[in-house]
Amino acid sequence: MTDRPHRDEIRTGASPTGPATGQRGPAADQDGALPLAGITVVSLEQAVAAPFATRQLADLGARVIKIERPGEGDFARRYDTTVHGESSYFVWLNRSKESLTLDLKTDAGRAVMERLLAGADVFVQNLAPGAAARLGLGPEALAERFPTLITAGLSGYGTTGPWAERKAYDLLVQCQTGLVSLTGNEHGTARAGISVADIAAGMYLHTGILTALFTRATTGVARAVEVSLFEALAEWMHQPAYYTRFGGTQPPRIGTRHATIAPYGAFTAADGHDVLFSIQNEREWAALCERFLGRPDLTADPRFATGAARVAHRAELDALVAARFADLDAAEAGRILDAAGIANAGVNDMAAFLDHPVLAARDRWREVPLPGGPTVPALLPPVDLAGTRPRMDPVPAVGEHTERILAELGYGARDIADLRAGHAV
Repeated sequence: MTDRPHRDEIRTGASPTGPATGQRGPAADQDGALPLAGITVVSLEQAVAAPFATRQLADLGARVIKIERPGEGDFARRYDTTVHGESSYFVWLNRSKESLTLDLKTDAGRAVMERLLAGADVFVQNLAPGAAARLGLGPEALAERFPTLITAGLSGYGTTGPWAERKAYDLLVQCQTGLVSLTGNEHGTARAGISVADIAAGMYLHTGILTALFTRATTGVARAVEVSLFEALAEWMHQPAYYTRFGGTQPPRIGTRHATIAPYGAFTAADGHDVLFSIQNEREWAALCERFLGRPDLTADPRFATGAARVAHRAELDALVAARFADLDAAEAGRILDAAGIANAGVNDMAAFLDHPVLAARDRWREVPLPGGPTVPALLPPVDLAGTRPRMDPVPAVGEHTERILAELGYGARDIADLRAGHAV
């Protein structure tokens, strides 16, 4: 085996889309290089939160090497099989990455990881509590061996405190932060329809890594990043927490209605379709009374004259609004609300979202290849950066890039065969 490669040799290794250039292939043929071109991220990741963070780094041009278990890979690959046999979660979260299978319980596997980290800028992990430290991959140990490496760890409830060793999954965190108690209606609670705790944590991990990269570039100091699912979603719960602490009761569960604003919510039109609208201020309230309800007198009605009064008399107000919707089909109701300057929208199902005219007119869909050849449409990242196009590269098969990455690290054909024979990769 040769000596471990210099950091720049890992950064500029050949990409799946082009030869070694000093920046990832897709960035080279654009007007401007993607902002994270030349940055290498090694991620020991699984499930949703950490993969969401690293996929966004890949969108921005970073080379993301995803470490997976030999044979089975990230267990999120098996959450479902709806996308041409692939998991909808995995397809969403793992485009533009390279997959390296590695067994870190073997000495040879740990040696490969050491070589990888010697050439990396960022190391991400969301292993079970304490697992990274037991593998010698905790932030303190890595800082000693790789002082310029940014470490980014994601935990359930933080790495200190009484729940540091407790496992956490998205819905558990939705429950612990009180979100489930606010979601649903008078008949019962409900989970949010998407993995909001995972998504919140992934977003904060992503921005934390970007901040650490900026700090390293401007000060030379590589700072560790830590995010927990619980604290990420806790940040999003501030408003209802304040409402509860200082109001004495928590916001009620009222479906599509709003706890502190009325009228606000979905109403059923004469054709059976729902239309949601929101009144945000007194000007809009007056316009609704005059132009939609045909009752300008309601603006001076003491039951509805202020926002607080409208919330207190929500049932009476909603009955007036519902009666008006019962006389209109959804399209006509929307046109009248638009003319009155009141924000409104139909309540789409997923099929309607997929066909949304805004996504089509703004050309937001791109085709992304899956393992084995088929492609699927994927939405462009929501942040548009002038002069660049985000990477939208294939979703990797398990271990698809193992041999090429090992070759970049200096392993020869015989070395790689030995690693496979020893089940290290």
